[in-house]
Amino acid sequence: MLVFQDQVDRSTCLGIPILSKHDTSIKISDVYAVEFIDWGLVHDTLLTNPGFLLGHASEMYRFTVHGVARSKSQSSLWAPVVYTFGHVDKQTCQTWVNKINSFLSLETDRPKSLLVYVNPGSGKGNGCRTWESVAPIFSQAKVKTKVIVTERAGHAFEAMASITNLELNMYDGVVAVGGDGFFNEILNGILLTRHRAPYPPSPPNDDPTVQNESDVLLHDPTVTIVDSTVSNDDESPLLKRSKLNESQAISLNLDSEMSFPNERFRFGLIPSGSTDAIVMCTTGVRDPMTSALQIILGKRVCLDIVQVVRWDKSHASKNEPHVRYAASFAGYGFYGDVITESEKYRWMGPKRYDYAGTKVFLRHRSYEAKVAYMKAESEKTNVGANARRIKAFWGLSKESERVACRAKCDICNDASAGQQIEKPDPKQESNWVSVKGRFLSIGAAVISCRNEKAPDGLVAEAHLSDGFLHLVLIKECPRAFYLWHLTQLARKGGTPLNFDFVEHHKTTTFTFTSSGEESVWNVDGEILQAQKLSAQVFRGLISLFASGPET
Repeated sequence: MLVFQDQVDRSTCLGIPILSKHDTSIKISDVYAVEFIDWGLVHDTLLTNPGFLLGHASEMYRFTVHGVARSKSQSSLWAPVVYTFGHVDKQTCQTWVNKINSFLSLETDRPKSLLVYVNPGSGKGNGCRTWESVAPIFSQAKVKTKVIVTERAGHAFEAMASITNLELNMYDGVVAVGGDGFFNEILNGILLTRHRAPYPPSPPNDDPTVQNESDVLLHDPTVTIVDSTVSNDDESPLLKRSKLNESQAISLNLDSEMSFPNERFRFGLIPSGSTDAIVMCTTGVRDPMTSALQIILGKRVCLDIVQVVRWDKSHASKNEPHVRYAASFAGYGFYGDVITESEKYRWMGPKRYDYAGTKVFLRHRSYEAKVAYMKAESEKTNVGANARRIKAFWGLSKESERVACRAKCDICNDASAGQQIEKPDPKQESNWVSVKGRFLSIGAAVISCRNEKAPDGLVAEAHLSDGFLHLVLIKECPRAFYLWHLTQLARKGGTPLNFDFVEHHKTTTFTFTSSGEESVWNVDGEILQAQKLSAQVFRGLISLFASGPET
């Protein structure tokens, strides 16, 4: 910690009288730049300025220290602060600048060069303005940025899928300025051609003479899962215009190795979307400046990623695996219908989700499907939901077992990043639990999915890097009961999982088979048609420039 005041006489700093004793010290870990600004007038400052208060205006040599201040009322909210110091001796000022810079050079986790993608149409179309508002602090921190403003849907995906590992290794990370869907586009562009992993188990076939594809590929760790079914007939704008095939993608990345998890390379996200759930869960606030400051200070959290494999698009389609990755959520039924309906009203901006959600809710459709999930030792079944729901309604119980993920989380840091949860043998039928019926929705949450409309998220106790998925099954129920569930989601401290028609399971892997003709999933805000699907979570697969939400 640097203390910018005389330790003997607490009323002066570098010989200058101080009228206030507030903010007279700053941790070097919270400083991102120091600048010598030569001779000039040092003015009296106002009480609202977080810097020092000088008793009079003087001409002297000056230097400024740029740092971070945390809000006293909301500790997760960060803001830049500037401290101006002066001295009549130029060498004294230069000595201070050099000394502080020497300390900053020891902060080796901070990025030096970043690749930045800006989505100009994200949210309310303010992606470029969002980047312009934070760009100056990257310059001040001497972080080089190559900025690319995307020109169409799928632009960032194509760029990241086609960039060579040699070029990608020139950067310390890639930053998305946009929403969750845009982040998903960049995530898939990188992982689809670089992450090597076996397929998750496929859903069982009704015909016992047909061999499951997962039986062939499950234990082959050299399989590179690449999206080889990119075509214009898939609804997802993420993949719609991609011209890459599997052989092209692999050949582009043979020049140098880049695998995940990766200790050096990190992802960044500066929020400018409609919900920004990933940022809410990883920083605690939906604030572009907070995210930018955590990036330049080199903060790091590991993030679980779910790999979703579509085996069949429809009953008539062939078994051609189609792979997607998600950082927050994959949902079916209500969630898939809302994202599909909202595409008709993109001109409405973020309000289209409210409008589409209302239409889908009033439609109240349920779907016949079968879900199978792998047992997890730490899973707690949803027993006594009705009793807990009644107590919660009258305020008689608090969900004390809910442990929210926070900065320096003990649960996420319990094992080293990337160490996978030990999974039971998927070929043992006893390790699986199957649920068949009619569902209003099926959700698989990687993180809590907090946002402004659901302050605690879909699953409040979900963690950033514990190696588990939270499978939420909403069985067919009266519309009024489903509305009650949704209103609990919208409440701070609500209990949306404490209903008899809701099942909540922690798992590492699940499979899904639809009995109907229509089957649409919402994967991190992108549409995926899938009649047969399976998913598995990879613990701490990527690192994010973030610190986790403060308590």
